[in-house]
Amino acid sequence: MLVRREVILAKIESVYNTDPSPVAGTDAILVENPAWSHEAANLIERNGVKATIGKTKSIYGSTLKTITFDVELKGSGSAGVAPEIGPLLRACGMDETIVASTSVTYEPVSTGFESITLYYYSDGTRHIITGARGNVSFTMEAGQAAKASFTFTGHDGGFSDASMVSPAYDTTVPVPLINIGFTVGGYSASLQSLTFDMGNTVAFPPDMSAADGFGEIIINARDVNGSFNPEQVLVATNDYIGDWKAGSNLALATGVIGGTAGNRFAISMPAVTYRDIAPGDREGLRTMEIGFGAGESSGDDEVSIAFT
Repeated sequence: MLVRREVILAKIESVYNTDPSPVAGTDAILVENPAWSHEAANLIERNGVKATIGKTKSIYGSTLKTITFDVELKGSGSAGVAPEIGPLLRACGMDETIVASTSVTYEPVSTGFESITLYYYSDGTRHIITGARGNVSFTMEAGQAAKASFTFTGHDGGFSDASMVSPAYDTTVPVPLINIGFTVGGYSASLQSLTFDMGNTVAFPPDMSAADGFGEIIINARDVNGSFNPEQVLVATNDYIGDWKAGSNLALATGVIGGTAGNRFAISMPAVTYRDIAPGDREGLRTMEIGFGAGESSGDDEVSIAFT
């Protein structure tokens, strides 16, 4: 079986943990580096005392399943139409707001979490994961396409032989991260990379009444955090260390990434505070390696990703 012959389908559930049957024609996601693993697997150890010292065989109890993959960050090709990545962001605790013909914006929520069903085809086999929720982190580097890395945990819907599907992917091509502005605290910084993580805590409470021994998978906490690496400047130009010591709330924003309507996006955070600062070196240029936390300004607004 070939590693290169793998397909991911994903669809939002209208009822938690009820498979909405994603199809290749509308629910395929173009991913990189897919992988699966068992999560919270329960193997019951038996320690009965016998006449011999051999171990009594263990008993399989239950398991959840985790799937990870990376996805290009890009628009749908049409302003006001959700991008291919949209269902994945929604299942990571983000709300989707659509303004017809104009924009699609994603921001975090604290209630009304959505869930997703994932089909993972692997050259003749298929994993089904239902009731999945997860976390996402983002990587943006100069000259590269921005990417989102997802981790979903859900109920094990089975692993079986299945014919490979013919996915219909969004043909929109991501744009490279060049000629893009970046500001923090009103200062326009020159940097090589920006990363941030939604920092979702995903919990899976045991439930003896459930078929697999696990209740609803929940997102019960969030800590949006990240890092960036601006070139060091004079203190009079921008005092990064002073802002760190003062605990200053700073607005962070990228410029619009992309130049064509339907394939543009921008990221903003209204209230970041620096958590650590260290010196760095970028090909002989002194940099600041800055870790930050993104706080709320008016509630559930630590970060906004707007596709236009």
